[in-house]
Amino acid sequence: MTEITENTDNKERLPKAVETFVLNWGDLGSKWGVNRSVSQIHAYLYLADTPQTAEQIADELHMARSNVSNSIKELLNWTLIYRVPIRGDRRDHFKAETDVWEIAARIAAGRKAREIDPALMTLRDSVSQAEGDPLISKEKQEKLKAMLEFTESVDRWYDQMLSLPKARRATLLKLGAKISAYLPKSPRIKDKH
Repeated sequence: MTEITENTDNKERLPKAVETFVLNWGDLGSKWGVNRSVSQIHAYLYLADTPQTAEQIADELHMARSNVSNSIKELLNWTLIYRVPIRGDRRDHFKAETDVWEIAARIAAGRKAREIDPALMTLRDSVSQAEGDPLISKEKQEKLKAMLEFTESVDRWYDQMLSLPKARRATLLKLGAKISAYLPKSPRIKDKH
């Protein structure tokens, strides 16, 4: 957990609970491969009571305006935030999605698109190239096929989970490993090590 140090400049501080959440969400984001500023802005907008401008975000989080602009673009691409028009104000205002299930689904869909889909393309290409190549042993071909099959299974699982209604996903999450009691008995997968 991030330790919060005393703010020594004259700018107002966020309420302690908000500041703690914003800073720690930023740290978590960096562990997940997301820029710290992007994660902090997401956390700030998630808790914000009203839509915020980039200037307000920069002031509240003590960030450079250019950093905020780039982070907002990334959050818009992930569809985690959206623009909100405000009558009489030409500036862009932003609000975050607040439904945690929707946030999780959007992050999962984004990660699938950025990680699983390219992996599938690479593995399919590798398996195709390996077939018929006399320099690639059958063992190597089988390893590539096993990785492709696993990744295709993960891809199908993502698609299935994302297509379920929110209530069903919540039930599955609560059931956890208990769901295995409802599955047919199958032979154990042998560890090749």
